[in-house]
Amino acid sequence: MYRIIILTICLFALSACDKHDPILAGTRMPIFDSAKINVLDNKITDIPTDAHIVDNSSCKYTQDSKNTIWDNTRKVFSGFATNNTVSGTRTPICSGKYLYAGLSTGEVIKLNPKTRAVLWIADVYRASNLTGGASMVDIIAPIVPYGDSVYAGGMGDAFCRINSTSGIKHWCIDISVGVPFFLAGNYAFVVSMDNNLNAISIKNGDILWRTAVSGQNEPVYSNGIITVGDEKINVSDGQKIK
Repeated sequence: MYRIIILTICLFALSACDKHDPILAGTRMPIFDSAKINVLDNKITDIPTDAHIVDNSSCKYTQDSKNTIWDNTRKVFSGFATNNTVSGTRTPICSGKYLYAGLSTGEVIKLNPKTRAVLWIADVYRASNLTGGASMVDIIAPIVPYGDSVYAGGMGDAFCRINSTSGIKHWCIDISVGVPFFLAGNYAFVVSMDNNLNAISIKNGDILWRTAVSGQNEPVYSNGIITVGDEKINVSDGQKIK
């Protein structure tokens, strides 16, 4: 009986931690309150001219597998290390004087690297992942700043648009992301881990169309055509070009 009571208390504590007791210092912004996915099977009529390019070549900061961010040998952020993480290079994204980074613990942070101040922390995973859902919530796809928002997808069943000033969500949808994605015009084009290319409205998170692809490859855009691996897909309706 005592074991049951203790287990119940522990599960409750884990759930509460997601909203009220962050591991990381700073203001926690819970941004994924419920699953939201809506496939409309609509065409894109305002065809984007070009993909949004994030030039991160002058960003001097690096991030290691333990969620520590470095300015050469100077530590500017220390996160919480996890055992469940994906191998590969994590890339902090510079935007003005600020830095955005995704962590293996499933959060996106906004950081002032000069002062080492954390402006906000946003969860990019379903809350159920803390209490029996996916064991891995790693964010490895580079974050994309665009307009007044940043876009981030992680392996914990969430792709989100986040207000870059406040860290509060505009929307999140229930897809996992493991490879880089791109934005073009009014849309985000994301290969989810179930091997689908998703055309997502950045206004409200609706999925206009989705089409199956052969693997986890970064999508590339040019002249109305999205290339994923060896496959070419029409941006208007998601149909493959043979």
